[in-house]
Amino acid sequence: MINKVFLIGNVGRDPETRNLESGGSVTSFSLATTMAWNDKKSGEKKELTEWHRIVTFNRLAEICGQYLSKGKLVYVEGRLHTRSWEQDGVTRYVTEIRASLVQMLNSKESDRRGHTAQPAGNNPPLPPDTYPMDDDIPF
Repeated sequence: MINKVFLIGNVGRDPETRNLESGGSVTSFSLATTMAWNDKKSGEKKELTEWHRIVTFNRLAEICGQYLSKGKLVYVEGRLHTRSWEQDGVTRYVTEIRASLVQMLNSKESDRRGHTAQPAGNNPPLPPDTYPMDDDIPF
């Protein structure tokens, strides 16, 4: 069985870091991924944005808390994890991505100008199917 998630998107808000009783740390942030396509009937360009809750632990949490900020373009690898808790007698659930890798894709120069750049420097090229689609959706 496989539980693996790959995302490229923009950080939705500045990360929040907390210290754990065990001495480690946890950082969470939201990530927006957007898919774009042209509607077959109207020819109108459409977009769909999905929001994901990303959670990192220990050293990766420290790095994310220090270097990530709202608007940064990042690549995230991890796994889906659903947790539950009880609040006011009601069991609540949240599904999040527990990241094992977070890679910043903005170049330092583009960060200074406030623009998003293509993946910079020594970042490996990403498969074409990880970028938003401009083609028509076949269904």
